[in-house]
Amino acid sequence: MTRPEDAAQSFQAAWNAHDMKALGALFQADATFVNRFGHYVKGIDEIVALHAPIHQTIYSDSRLANEVIDVVPLGEDAAVVHFWSRLTAGKAHPAGPHAVDTLILAVLTRTGGDWLIKALENVTLTNPRTGETILRG
Repeated sequence: MTRPEDAAQSFQAAWNAHDMKALGALFQADATFVNRFGHYVKGIDEIVALHAPIHQTIYSDSRLANEVIDVVPLGEDAAVVHFWSRLTAGKAHPAGPHAVDTLILAVLTRTGGDWLIKALENVTLTNPRTGETILRG
């Protein structure tokens, strides 16, 4: 990734190809990841291990569509990127086809000209009173 905002499309491309090697390549070796269920992992191997089984099963026919909200520079070699993410699950999911919207916060750092994700947190959009999923317009 040559710019911090490339994270949204690069993550989307790796997800949609169900390519865990490409997904892992987006992260710093010691990166952290918090999925939409609050599961925290650290390191590329754990990030890939969290995603590989679901891409072989319930999300094997899923698609992501990401949209950058903003980029907040933290200096020349660090930035925060917020982006919307719509996961569309397919027939492989036990609940059948459906969509889930999340908001992703990613912290990226630049090393040797390339931007990599240092930390990523994914939050499902839900009604806090009912737990009902909220989809963006």
